[in-house]
Amino acid sequence: MRRYVRFVPPALLLAVVLELAVFVGVGRAIGFGSAVLLVFAASLLGLVLLRREGMRAWRGFRSSVEARQPPGRQVTDGLVGLLGALLLATPGLVSGVVGLLLLVPPVRRLARAGVQRAAERRVSSMVAGDLFGPRTVRVRRGASRPASEPTVDGQVVDAGPPQVVDGGRAIEGEIVEPRRP
Repeated sequence: MRRYVRFVPPALLLAVVLELAVFVGVGRAIGFGSAVLLVFAASLLGLVLLRREGMRAWRGFRSSVEARQPPGRQVTDGLVGLLGALLLATPGLVSGVVGLLLLVPPVRRLARAGVQRAAERRVSSMVAGDLFGPRTVRVRRGASRPASEPTVDGQVVDAGPPQVVDGGRAIEGEIVEPRRP
């Protein structure tokens, strides 16, 4: 994570320049006053949605905890919704469009899946199981496998369509990450 910190200032500068360029382009196309009104309306909508998404995320988290279910899905969905509303509330046309896209259900599901994968990579499998519940994996045994397929203790994980293993019995379990030296 620390190695990416050095890219934050140039990325912020690029975002500001992009926002200004888009604003000037839209201002020339529809008029300066209309462009300012559009940015103001998008920010106002974002502020309204920020409260709604925050309450929705909190209710989802509480209901999953009360039902004794892993809260990870509700948390990641809430984070994506809050990020979308926050981007919409931020003055700017590009950030507003990105924020609005994050609030559209299909895009939101994709973003939630990406956030979940990123979180699972950064925490131990035990914590990921507590957050997101047990994971379903496909396991196939055999000596011939492409080198690009990931393995755990010699077994291929997430390798294409499910294969019949041990006479068709399902294998359930937990992926335990090997200790790294």
